[in-house]
Amino acid sequence: MTSVGATSGPHHPSPPSKARLMMSNALNQDAENGPVMAADGTPLKRSLARALRRQKGRALLLIAPLLIFVLVTFIVPIGSMLFRSVENDIVANTLPDTVQRLASWDATSGELPAEGVYEAMYYDLFVAAEAKRHTRLGSRLNYEESGISSLFRQSGRKIDDLAKDATKALESAVPAFKDGETWYALMNAGNDEANSGLLSAMRGRIGRLNDSSASGEMDFAPSALMADILPLTTRSYTEWAVYEATEEGRDPATRDPWELVPLALLQELKTADLSGLTGTRAELLTQAQAVNFDIPPYSEVLADIDPEWGTILPWETIQTHSSKYTAGYFLNAVDAQKTPEGYAWQPEDKQILLKLFGRTLIMSMIITCSCILLGYPVAWLLANLPTAKANLLMILVLLPFWTSLLVRTSAWKVMLQQQGVINDVLVWLGLVDDANRLIMINNQFGTIVAMTHILLPFMILPMYSVMQTVPPSYLRAAKSLGATNWTAFWRVYFPQSIPGIGAGSILVFILSIGYYITPEIVGGTKGVFISNRIAYHISSSLNWGLAAALGSILLAVVLLLYWCYDRIVGIDNVKLG
Repeated sequence: MTSVGATSGPHHPSPPSKARLMMSNALNQDAENGPVMAADGTPLKRSLARALRRQKGRALLLIAPLLIFVLVTFIVPIGSMLFRSVENDIVANTLPDTVQRLASWDATSGELPAEGVYEAMYYDLFVAAEAKRHTRLGSRLNYEESGISSLFRQSGRKIDDLAKDATKALESAVPAFKDGETWYALMNAGNDEANSGLLSAMRGRIGRLNDSSASGEMDFAPSALMADILPLTTRSYTEWAVYEATEEGRDPATRDPWELVPLALLQELKTADLSGLTGTRAELLTQAQAVNFDIPPYSEVLADIDPEWGTILPWETIQTHSSKYTAGYFLNAVDAQKTPEGYAWQPEDKQILLKLFGRTLIMSMIITCSCILLGYPVAWLLANLPTAKANLLMILVLLPFWTSLLVRTSAWKVMLQQQGVINDVLVWLGLVDDANRLIMINNQFGTIVAMTHILLPFMILPMYSVMQTVPPSYLRAAKSLGATNWTAFWRVYFPQSIPGIGAGSILVFILSIGYYITPEIVGGTKGVFISNRIAYHISSSLNWGLAAALGSILLAVVLLLYWCYDRIVGIDNVKLG
């Protein structure tokens, strides 16, 4: 007797295919007579390689539109979101000198910064106010410390008071400084050596401040001589000239500079050595040097503008959040904050985001489970009913897809409210007293009910597709072997339908975790998701960094759950039919 798996006769190898024979002959000819040539006279190997490259090129061209679409609509937005979640260059770009001088200050010492920090803040804030960028900075820092936004707004309105007084004093004593051409002739290099490094630095500074290139053409170049004698004045004038020429499109030679420039001039002339100057420049600056204008300490100037500058808090906030990249947005997203001492939890009254994340995950799981419980019997009926009845039921399942999402959500709002249809029916049946109508809207219950109805087709369709592939003969065979209806279903039918449940669960959970419209309409304050908070920061508070951080965390949570599902169930077991 021949054993199982043994052959019943001698083994005859299968004859080689035609392609193999041709390849073998080609190799033998290659070995004996040299390389095999193609019809066009090129070596066969080279011709085959060229044909293969052409084939790959055509395939790449065919999928290129899809690759470009995925890159533009998926990869780039996600990359931009991740970058925004850590980007924090607004502080350093708006207050560059202040940030640099503040770096050596110890916020935990209990002492205010040095006078040089106050001076740098005055000049930086003046320029930011002229460019109307100080409010943006205030809004950014206000995310970290409440009240900073109003501090910068008020300071921007009053920052030029001292500079205006200095300008009046200078122009009264030396009327020539009323003319913009005088300033231009004083600061422009002309026939002197130009300080190109200063001009380039100011272009970069104005460009970073205004989110532009600041690369427009201009006929001005700062004098290297004036930059040595009056560095602060030359820098301030160059900064203004670059702003006028590149951002406003105006000729600085015919316009008066910011009041900041006369203030810087009077400040530096108190200690400047003018012995190296001759001609008109020397005459003008000598006259200006005689102007008696008292410039108080800048710490007093800022404290007069707003007493808050005389406290440690604003300086501490600026220093803590002055780095180009920050983890502050992610910390805020989990109800934490960055402090000079390190990381700490926010006050309890501000800890809402972690609760929203937890609520989003729990409610999404409840919605997914509700869709499974409600959708499984419907999918089973669709798979086992006659074709005519199954088609009618399928129309009812697909009907929500033909109705606007907003309409369906609004309908549930009408039905679930205290004076709505459901409460009216319950009162009519005597199940609920008219004075004690159920509150089913503007809470978690309303969100779960509405979203379960909206997402139910996404659960039914995958389960139906998989159930269609289960042969009915399996159940009949199980029953013929003595199994009850329940045992046949649970031991034979249900395990084969699990891939459909898995596919539907993934669809419903991922869709629900990022839903926005339905929770916004029917959820009130207790039934909203984290996506509603993200939308708020994008459209209302304009805190795009925090919105990006929240979105990144949500993406990471989804990917983590996907990984866990793959490890436990196996993504290969998910089927759509």
